[in-house]
Amino acid sequence: MDARLIIIGALALACSACAAPQVRTVTDYCTPWRPIYVSRQDVLTDGTARAILEHDRTGAKLCGWTPSKVK
Repeated sequence: MDARLIIIGALALACSACAAPQVRTVTDYCTPWRPIYVSRQDVLTDGTARAILEHDRTGAKLCGWTPSKVK
């Protein structure tokens, strides 16, 4: 009887060791990114302006960014 309990205990321990808890990571890719606002005093090259525009358009499409009111 004691040998059976030891075997059952060992099997239970072995089976439970294989069951690792599942970790689920949820990432919101919009959290760390914000629209880029340009001041009237900023001097931009055409390439920089295009990059900012593309960044903001992508954010509007993926994250629902809306234009801010001009002050």
